Amino acid sequence: MEAETIVYYHPMMQPPHQDCAAKRHWWQDASLQERILPQQRLTAADGKNPITLVDCPVPPFSYKRKIWKPEALSECMESVLHRTSGMADVYLHPQVMTYLSEIYRERWETCRETLEVLLINLLADYGAFCLREQGQAAVLLGAPQDTEWQMEMTWRLLEPYLDRVNVLVFYYIEMEEADIGEELSYHLERYYYEYGLVPQLIPYQEKTRQGHESGRKQAGVILDYGSSASYICNKSAKACVYIDMTSSSHKEQMYARRSGQILYVSPLNYLDTMVKNSYDRLVH
Repeated sequence: MEAETIVYYHPMMQPPHQDCAAKRHWWQDASLQERILPQQRLTAADGKNPITLVDCPVPPFSYKRKIWKPEALSECMESVLHRTSGMADVYLHPQVMTYLSEIYRERWETCRETLEVLLINLLADYGAFCLREQGQAAVLLGAPQDTEWQMEMTWRLLEPYLDRVNVLVFYYIEMEEADIGEELSYHLERYYYEYGLVPQLIPYQEKTRQGHESGRKQAGVILDYGSSASYICNKSAKACVYIDMTSSSHKEQMYARRSGQILYVSPLNYLDTMVKNSYDRLVH
């Protein structure tokens, strides 16, 4: 079921000092303070009930200069969820995730439905113009065991723009004794029957060997489900939007060094931007 609220746990942005510590004295209980962001509403996957974003910064633990204990942080995060009305899901900044031990990480993993909501909004804000103006999209499929889910997600993300898309390419990991065209025939035929669009299937290995993009510069939107970090799209003659669904810091740094024609966005920096904008409004 889709969440009505997304709670974003991230490191506190302000410089650490005693006043913002989660626990300052031995007699205190550690606690987190959340804040609803009413001006940062997200559109639900069904386009109906808007989704509320809750900002929850995680301050340093501080007492006797100790770091967070995983069980203490998990309990504090649970308390925030209990105070949140309606169905709620979470998104954890990778740094906050490192504070938790393995036994707690599965509990705080973001649901795929929540990731879809973030991507729908991210694509609408950053990628819609490129899709409609340039009519191109490339999909970098990730783990083969998740291909079915990735294809379904891609359809839902791109469907609002498919009447303007004329080039759609799927890059995939080539597996021995696997006929990817047969396995994905239902998904590929749906693009043709409903929009007259014929997607291309290209293995990463072939792209590397033949320099597939040399004849046509990548434009529009690139959806990356967790491809190899060695994949780098060619310098584009047109601006394109690179949407990294896994929020890889390595890829963010890699594309930040590019010419500026490639705009890197991810669920993580999308949430960070909304939180920052909300603080800017408070200041002004």
